[in-house]
Parts: sequence; C-alpha cells; structure tokens
Amino acid sequence: MADVVGVHAKSLSVHGLDALGTVHWNLPVESLVELAVARGEGVYSAHKALVTETGERTGRSPNDKYIVEEETTSNDINWGDVNVSTDLETFQKMRAKVVNYLSQQDDLFVQDLYCGADFSEALPIRVINQNAWHNAFARNMFIRPDAEQMKQHSPDFTVFHAPHFEADAASDGLNSQCFVMVNYQAKEVIIGGTRYAGEIKKSIFSVMNLILPKKGILPMHCSANTTGDNTAIFFGLSGTGKTTLSADPKRFLIGDDEHGWGSNGVFNFEGGCYAKLIDLSEEDEPEIFATTRKFGSILENIVMDERGVPDFHDTSKTQNTRGSYPIEFIENRTADSKGGHPQNVIFLTCDAFGVLPPISRLTPDQAAYHFISGYTAKVAGTEIGVKEPQATFSACFGEPFMPMHPGVYADLLSKKMEEHNATAWLINTGWSGGPYGVGNRMKIKYTRAMLNAAMDGELDNVEYAIDDRFGFSIPKTCPNVPSEVLQPIQTWDKPEDYNQTADNLAKMFNENFKRYENGVSDAVNAASPKALNN
Repeated sequence: MADVVGVHAKSLSVHGLDALGTVHWNLPVESLVELAVARGEGVYSAHKALVTETGERTGRSPNDKYIVEEETTSNDINWGDVNVSTDLETFQKMRAKVVNYLSQQDDLFVQDLYCGADFSEALPIRVINQNAWHNAFARNMFIRPDAEQMKQHSPDFTVFHAPHFEADAASDGLNSQCFVMVNYQAKEVIIGGTRYAGEIKKSIFSVMNLILPKKGILPMHCSANTTGDNTAIFFGLSGTGKTTLSADPKRFLIGDDEHGWGSNGVFNFEGGCYAKLIDLSEEDEPEIFATTRKFGSILENIVMDERGVPDFHDTSKTQNTRGSYPIEFIENRTADSKGGHPQNVIFLTCDAFGVLPPISRLTPDQAAYHFISGYTAKVAGTEIGVKEPQATFSACFGEPFMPMHPGVYADLLSKKMEEHNATAWLINTGWSGGPYGVGNRMKIKYTRAMLNAAMDGELDNVEYAIDDRFGFSIPKTCPNVPSEVLQPIQTWDKPEDYNQTADNLAKMFNENFKRYENGVSDAVNAASPKALNN
C-alpha cells in the first residue's frame, strides 16, 4: 500500500495503477520545486528559479504523436501526416507498460487541475508524473482549482507521464523510443520517452481542440490581452512574437498560448505561461524577464554562468529554451484569465524573406485564408540544415494540435468575427529591406506602435493602399512609424529583387493551399496571392 501525502488525496487504483511508493497529491509548486532539487532533477539558479534539462529532446516530437482510431471520434479527425492513427491494441499494450512502470516508482506526483478558465466549459484533468519538476510544470501551466472547485473535481481526462520509460520501437511498432498517444474514447493520454515538458500541456490542448468546436466554441493557439473594454487575440507560430507582444504594459494579459472563444468572450486554457527565453532581455521584455528570477519558475535547457545567472543568449543546448511560470507572476494581467469578445484579430508572421508589409488590414475572406495558411519563415541556424529562409505553413497557426479539418476552425473564426464585428490584421515581425542576411529585423518599437495604432482605432480613418500581389490593405501612415517602413518595396535597394522574392512567396502560399481548397468557399480561395511576373 502506497503512502499518500498532500491535500485531497485519493487512490490511483481507479486508473489501474497500484503505486508501491509514496504518492504526492496536489502539492504546491514550492514544495515540488524543493523536492525536484532534493531528488537531483534540477538545480537552483542564482535567483532560486528551478533549472532543468530535457536531454536529447528539447522540443515536441511530432513524429511520435498518435491518436487512437476508434468509433466515437474517427469521423471527426482529419487523418494524415499530422494526425497519425494507431490502433487500440497498440495503445493498450503501451498503456499497460506505462502503468506498470509508474506503479514501481518510489515516488509519484499527481495534480488535479482544470483546462479552461471559464468553468462552464473547463475540462477537469488529472496529471500523473514520475518527476516532481514535471508535476510542478503541470501545476504552473493549468488552472489551479480553489477549495470548492477541488471538492467537485472528477477528471474527464488523465495524463500518464513516464519520461524515463522508453519504448522498444521495433517490437512496439513505433517510430522511436518516444510516444505521445491520445485515446479520446478512454479519455487518457500516455507519454513516454521524452522529458520535454511541453508535451504534457499540448496533449491536453489537442483534446480541447476536438471537444470545443462541437459546442460552438473556437479553440485557438493564440495569446490574448485586454484593456477591459478592448480585447485582442494574437495568432502566431513560434518565434513570431506572440508572447512578447501580448505582454503589453498598457493592456492586461489574458494568456499567452491557448484560448477559447465562446459565448461569453475569450478565456485562457491555462493558468500559466511557457515563454521562449532565447535572447530574452530585461529592456525589451521586462515582465517576462522578471519571472525568470522568481522561486516557482522553471527554466528549461538554459545555460548559466559560474554564479548561476542565466545567459539567455547561449543556445548551445537548444534554440528552444523555455520558462514556465504561473500567470500570477505577470503583474499586468486579468484577475480571472478572461476577456470580452475581441475587436481585433491579429495574425503574426516572421517573414524572413522580407516582402510582407509590417502591418496590413485583411478582409474576412483574407482572414480565413491566412488563418488556414498559418505562415511564417524559419531562418538560418534555427534548425539543422536550414541555411536560408524557408517558408513554414501550419494551419490555424497550430496544426499539430488541431485534430479536425482546418476549415472547421476557419468557419468558426469567420462566424465569430462577423458576429462581433472584429477586424483582422496581418503583422510581419520579420525582415525589412531584404531577406534574412541582407535586410534588418523589424524594430520592436515600430511593431508595438503599429499594434497600438490598430487596437486604439488610429488606423480606422487613414488612407490605405491595396497590394496588387497579396490583396492586403496597407496603411499609408501610422503614428510613430516612418511612412517608408510601411511599404516593404520602398525599403529594398532593388525593386526588381523585391518583386521576384514576393512572387516566389506568393507561389509558396498557393502551393501550400492546394490541400485545403476543396474544403473552403470560392471566396476564400479567391483571397490567395497572385504572382505578378510569373
């Protein structure tokens, strides 16, 4: 019989788990951090943040993610390269191995939490971890129930997390020793062979992204902020500035990664933030920087000097250095992680080709097109083999976590925007004056000025120019931004080089969209860019 410590302790036998060691149930983050250090799972920085390493896997493992094909959800899943199926037999085999492995541990760590700040739509979850630091991560990242909510808690989904258990790829019929399997019918997730903490929260987001659309709620891979009366949502892939730009000193942060847009407005899925720390500076991102110096924050794969001070510019371990912290560490935030219906929908792209305008206004059909496209560009050095800018498209700005067809989410977005009269903007936080290696990265002060002008209504009555190639409406003036910056061709030394590069990008958009064109309206298809010089 296992020893059990912590509040609201229960039995794990309901999950078929016969724990032999101590079960630590619903411990606060502070206790979990102390246990993590005592157990050798991490060390303290000079400022008492917990510093951990995830080993070989420093990011998600998309090729090792599986969805169990079963009758209740099979017709809802957009099966393909992203949503890869596995059979029930394989899941049950791996589940038995994981449960047996976890049962034999000297310590297990359990959290009863919620996904979703709007409790009318929140998903009660249970996370069972082998490591204290992963349990602290889960507690940081999901909604922490109060005493009354805890009394009512009964998990609708359970995550079994065994990071040090590795599959035998050949005999288990998997791609590697790592696996992330979601079984919607059993309401379970099993994770093994990876210490990257992000797999825990992303697996639950995939669950929400299937459940919510059936209720008329749009799940979104986005950040969000508000003034109280004015709410904005920010879509963007990693490295586009989603977390940075939503942390605005003049607005209250709702959340930085995943939200739902329901009948009451926007609500955060999470109770914390999982920020990229690469090149983090106190000057540009003071609020996020401050969280890295707090007890309770978890820093992944960062390099420290001999004094224990993090060097956020050192990427020798990985480009994907991360910080996890409870949203309460951000002073300028909403108290309830909720906001009203958005007035502004912002798509962020880091265009390393340097051809997209720094800000443009989109029609509803253009908004649907660019939402489904989910464009950004990787730059040299971010991944092995990337020597020049490469276009990256991820449907709905979060394709790996979207089990349904992108058209389902795009339709919901269009309906929500029309119903609440929201304006869509495309903002390029990437390069200007030429591609990566030639031009310069857009200054963050200009990006913030453009954002503020859009959200404050200062761009409502200015003159616009229509981009013939992409169809965007580009403002000719914007407060605190030089007018020549607004038109990208004007920042290039050779207009002919700009036109060639822009045509090439337009063709990339069109080639990517071929896989979606049968699932969207003619009007959305017509919003595609047009190469002008073929």
